[in-house]
Amino acid sequence: MSRKLNFFAGPSTLPVEVLEELKENMVDYKGMGMSLIETSHRSKEYDEVHNEAVGLVKELLELPDNYKVVFLGGGATLQFSMVPMNLLIGERVCDYTLTGVWAKKAYADAVKLGKVNVAFDGKDDKYTQLPASVMPSAGSSYLHLTSNETIGGLQWQNWPDTGGVPLVADMSSDIMSRPLPIEKFGMIYAGAQKNLGPAGTTLAIIRNDLLERSSDNLTAYLNYSIHADKNSLYNTPPVFSIWAVMLVLRRLKALGGLGEVEKMNRKKAGIIYDAIDSSEGFYKCPVQTENRSMMNIVFTMANEDLEKEFVTKAEAEGMVGLKGHRDVGGCRASVYNSMPLEGAKTLADFMKNFAASK
Repeated sequence: MSRKLNFFAGPSTLPVEVLEELKENMVDYKGMGMSLIETSHRSKEYDEVHNEAVGLVKELLELPDNYKVVFLGGGATLQFSMVPMNLLIGERVCDYTLTGVWAKKAYADAVKLGKVNVAFDGKDDKYTQLPASVMPSAGSSYLHLTSNETIGGLQWQNWPDTGGVPLVADMSSDIMSRPLPIEKFGMIYAGAQKNLGPAGTTLAIIRNDLLERSSDNLTAYLNYSIHADKNSLYNTPPVFSIWAVMLVLRRLKALGGLGEVEKMNRKKAGIIYDAIDSSEGFYKCPVQTENRSMMNIVFTMANEDLEKEFVTKAEAEGMVGLKGHRDVGGCRASVYNSMPLEGAKTLADFMKNFAASK
């Protein structure tokens, strides 16, 4: 089978090796006579998969002992509610940075649950750049940011100094793409379907002192401390997705860890950004250079008809998912961890040839 180059923003491309291993073990998991997704989530077979996934998260991110790894359902969207439900304290005040579509969605849910101060709003610059620094308000429970805006194509390259206020980050579209100074974060959460695996589970990493904020008045599933205490096995977990995540994490470890992964991601993104910047204005990236995303590369052309032709011809060449999000238009190439280097080169060559033909 000739596989297409998948530039969709999510669900995203997965390593062929992972897909093959899932296929090989789907019907009869390691000779047990049934699939892993059929057996009990309390079985020793699933227990091994589950705990390896947790262990690999800890290893790859070099998590200290005072952080818990939790797998949840509901996507990152459920976290837009769970974060304020669990972490708001005192006068129930928190701070949010508004850097694009996903940050604004998180904010829209948080304001229904407490008082939210806007620490930064990029609307005047049409969400094309990030602030050099952000200061949370006095008495804030936490400062929330979206580390990478999938739709707008901008990414935090440096992390704000919050002065002791817990930093909470939605890392759905760039988790595991680079090493992190984990001590700067009180909590990280990420939907799986960009860099970790198929849709179906959400990874949450929570510092122990924040788990203590979870109120007993919350219903069970919405309470972080319950999930942490039960090792994400309070209820039946999304077994298939966590299995796939574990296999993806194994591969990241085999590649040499997140330092090596970041080098490859910067190289891939650099190839495509070079095609944009060297096009003499044929392609334009609206994002400030220092805030450009390694994961989601957005660009426009002179008009919509030209962009439609570009997308159509790219599809004919086996490159899919290059149409920009419906809210912003243009084009977008998502080059997550599992996009091979050759994929970035193929797209860049196509871009150069397309521009030269006009």
